[in-house]
Amino acid sequence: MVQSSTKQGDGSASGVPVSGRAWLMLALATVGFAVNFWAWALLSPLGPRFKDVLELSSFQQSLLVAVPVVVGSLGRIPVGALTDRFGGRVMFPIVSAATIVPVLYLGLAGHSSFAALLAGGFFLGIGGTAFAVGVPFVNAWFPPERRGLAIGVFGAGMGGTAISALTTVKLVDAHSMSTPFLITAAVLAVYAATAALLLRDAPGRIVPTEPLARRLAATARLGITWQASVLYAVAFGGYVAFSVYLPTYLKTGYGLTQGDAANRMAGFVLLAVSMRPIGGWLSDRLGPVRVLAASLAVVAAGAVVQSFTPALAPVGTVAFLAMAAALGAGSGATFALVALLTPANRIGSVTGVVGAAGGLGGFLPPLVMGSLYGEYGSYAAGLVLLALVAAAALGFTLTGVRSAVARGGVPASRRTGHGPRPGPAPTTV
Repeated sequence: MVQSSTKQGDGSASGVPVSGRAWLMLALATVGFAVNFWAWALLSPLGPRFKDVLELSSFQQSLLVAVPVVVGSLGRIPVGALTDRFGGRVMFPIVSAATIVPVLYLGLAGHSSFAALLAGGFFLGIGGTAFAVGVPFVNAWFPPERRGLAIGVFGAGMGGTAISALTTVKLVDAHSMSTPFLITAAVLAVYAATAALLLRDAPGRIVPTEPLARRLAATARLGITWQASVLYAVAFGGYVAFSVYLPTYLKTGYGLTQGDAANRMAGFVLLAVSMRPIGGWLSDRLGPVRVLAASLAVVAAGAVVQSFTPALAPVGTVAFLAMAAALGAGSGATFALVALLTPANRIGSVTGVVGAAGGLGGFLPPLVMGSLYGEYGSYAAGLVLLALVAAAALGFTLTGVRSAVARGGVPASRRTGHGPRPGPAPTTV
């Protein structure tokens, strides 16, 4: 069956405005994503402190901050499929409320040993699954011509990691280890209640009826699932890796204090966050392939420069900020690509798989960086590997992904940025 994706209140290329309710739902989803990501990233700024207090090795410290990442990433696969079935109105409050439990555990009892931190960090990964709830929820509220921007705005909620970076260490220093965890738990509780009261799924949302296993199998057969997974593993994976490991990198490689390193990491995160909606907006106009290609080229160049460990001011700072901007824009462009090529009733499932790939892409680099530094006393090899991976992804974008976009029937004006803007495309369901 083919149905028009134009609904009452939808915006389009012809200038019809998107309904105010759609923007409200986008705002609520973005706040929810930010709050859950704030919780998801609580251990990262404290990694150097736990290393000193608990006498952890570099690998143990890397594992500590990576465990929530991998759990949150893999959890996106079932959570995305469940969101297709039950909708964001149900899933956002559930995920937010469930995240409160590990946050309270870590704050009250789970920070006294490495084993306890790993156990708490495992369940803290629940917060990272919120991404797979928000993308299909937001996607259903917006027409095709606005989805790149809308999902990019939602993706800016990953700035919750910046909240953690800016506040966690300061709250621990000023009060106690439990303070940032208790505050975050309270904010999660307020959001879960607010979401339960105010969130509404889009009118006409398509609800799949097949069993979960069959839907996941069908998702695995879609080419866009694996193409976007590769790109997101590099773009968002790179962002996650830097956001969790940058404080350690700056403290170890440049001798910065824990507070200074956390502040600089927050600057990296904020720039990446601000570029994500811009990447989606540019993809709506120039096409996601162009935006992805430019982003990956900048990441490769920045990683090469930083592999020489230049002085932090100005070369090192410029290299890191350039990579932050590129990773943010590339993340936004990847989901603009997903919105273009994915059937409406598969958005949640595809988002879950792609989101998992992105998170897993952020899980491995901290472990690799910690291991390489422990072996060689330098981060250069890890950054060279990042440059090579980004270059390979660039080649894939310019060949396989470009061909897939052409075969997918995306209008030429959206692939290249030339020609008249099309009206809303029909959605196959």
